[in-house]
Amino acid sequence: MELIRNTIIEGECVDVLSRLPDKSVDLVFADPPYNLQLGEGLTRPDQSAVAGVNDAWDRFDSFDAYDLFTHQWLSECRRVLKDDGAIWVIGSYHNIFRLGTILQDSGFWIQNDVIWLKSNPMPNFKGTRFQNAHETLIWAAKTEKSRVTFNYDALKAFNEDKQMRSDWTMPICTGSERLKDEAGKKAHPTQKPEALLKRVLLATTNPGDVVLDPFSGTGTTAAAAKMLGRDYVGIEQDPAYIRLSRARLDGITPIGGDALETQKSARALPRVPFGALVENGWLKPGDRLWSPKKRHHARIRVDGSLSSGDASGSIHRLGAHIMKAPACNGWTFWHYESPKGDLTPIDLLRRRYRQEMGLN
Repeated sequence: MELIRNTIIEGECVDVLSRLPDKSVDLVFADPPYNLQLGEGLTRPDQSAVAGVNDAWDRFDSFDAYDLFTHQWLSECRRVLKDDGAIWVIGSYHNIFRLGTILQDSGFWIQNDVIWLKSNPMPNFKGTRFQNAHETLIWAAKTEKSRVTFNYDALKAFNEDKQMRSDWTMPICTGSERLKDEAGKKAHPTQKPEALLKRVLLATTNPGDVVLDPFSGTGTTAAAAKMLGRDYVGIEQDPAYIRLSRARLDGITPIGGDALETQKSARALPRVPFGALVENGWLKPGDRLWSPKKRHHARIRVDGSLSSGDASGSIHRLGAHIMKAPACNGWTFWHYESPKGDLTPIDLLRRRYRQEMGLN
């Protein structure tokens, strides 16, 4: 079966997954059945019924049946992932620990878990447990050696120049975002907020990547992907959900142009060796470089190494030697002196070199 981008495929997830080509998607986001094991209906103090998850797709005969199903769809997801691909799974306390175990048993390599803190969680009406105010997401690479996408600098910019933490606070899906059926009731009991999916995709995909959702529901993953310039493939067995998803997607205009650009990570940029700056005349053999505040200096040698007194080495090794540290980022440690006498990190020269050489 050929992978057709930007489509919602009708069918049972394991069956459809088994027909998708190997190594064809960049990321999987999976919101599988919770297997809530609900007994009697839940009511509020006023005796009105709570619309919980009591659909047939969330019911399994036993934990063994649920685990077998989980092994099957995770195995197929791992097959269709590219070698540097990754997966996100989300769940509640009912199923997330089983999902985590089976992820590891299936060969995935866990990168992080993330806690989604719900700013407006449903109360615990019976008063017999803590109010359930979070869900857990697990982010895992296809293998331990996979070089997964992680847009660290984009997330840091998003978070006002602070590292993005693994606890994300945002509301559950409400208001106009919550899709309704013909009777005006919520169409899907576990519809996720678009904000959650946008952050996942911003963090771990790039424009043009293919995002697969094997439990597409009402199409939140597809909607976020379309907005952010990613391609999507959804799998859903309920025709009503598919109709709602397609109508939802028809109303979305993708973000385009410069607005889709994000802060680039230095690790994602093409490598520029220090010797290339010397080789191309941006710095010259014999030029002097300085540490911050001019406490130390070094001379550039013809091969791009530096010397200072009896010590020599690369910009990183010599910097570490001078600082008596196990490692040093020489690009930010060493500075050159401008014609006006200002000290400027040599990393700025590297950035200009990339721009002029068209390497960004």
